Amino acid sequence: MSFEILQYEFMRNALFAALLSSIACGIIGSYVVVKKIGFISGGIAHTAFGGIGLGYFLGINPLLGVIPFSLASAVAIGLISRKSKVAEDSAIGTFWAVGMAVGVIFIGLTPGYAPNLFSYLFGNILTVPRFDLWIIFLLDLLIIVVVYLFYKEFLAISFDEEYAEVSGLNTTFLYLLLLCLIALTIVIMMRIVGIVMVIALLTIPASIARSFSRTLTGMMTLSIALSAGFSICGLWLSFLLDMASGAIIVIIAGLSFFFVHIFRFSGQWLKEKKRKA
Repeated sequence: MSFEILQYEFMRNALFAALLSSIACGIIGSYVVVKKIGFISGGIAHTAFGGIGLGYFLGINPLLGVIPFSLASAVAIGLISRKSKVAEDSAIGTFWAVGMAVGVIFIGLTPGYAPNLFSYLFGNILTVPRFDLWIIFLLDLLIIVVVYLFYKEFLAISFDEEYAEVSGLNTTFLYLLLLCLIALTIVIMMRIVGIVMVIALLTIPASIARSFSRTLTGMMTLSIALSAGFSICGLWLSFLLDMASGAIIVIIAGLSFFFVHIFRFSGQWLKEKKRKA
């Protein structure tokens, strides 16, 4: 990336946002991929739109409105998926739709026009203000502390939840806590790639990292690096091409995912062909 573009404050803020968001994305995204809960994460992400609408309606920073809304939706989705006889996908789909509808209603009730709404739907890393950087930084710290304190417990429920429950762990509490961390990560990522595409950046770096890592810690580290790389490259290209930053970041991540797995598939095919020869 040319250092000339860093003379602009909005570009420096965008770079800091990319690096800070990659920390949460890499750590929590690894749990999402290992535990295969991408659909639940998508439900939380889209339900969070109601919090954005609430923030605009109350006249506060939308991120401050979306944090409690996202946490509440994460707990509700988690409890229903665990305790209710309702099918999990039906419950998640209901929260998904209602959350979006609540957001639309609150925004409609707000006098005037909501100028930054598009950036929350599709992301615009170039418009992240310094106040939001502090929120992302504090959320990163919270996520790191909680994961550090519950690392072994999260590891247990991610790979063998039944054994963890038999061992005496409160798996429901740990699962809800993990969903809350996912909700906080989604709050961070929605300013980078938006609600519509947040699951892509939450899962793609971790999915690639899983192919090259043998431990969860290694997977998290590589996922953080990949997320930062995708975000910075997308930021640079979006600036040069004058295109939507969130979309460019996701496209770069998606192409990387396809290339990695095509390369791995080709390597396995060649090994199998040589073995049969």
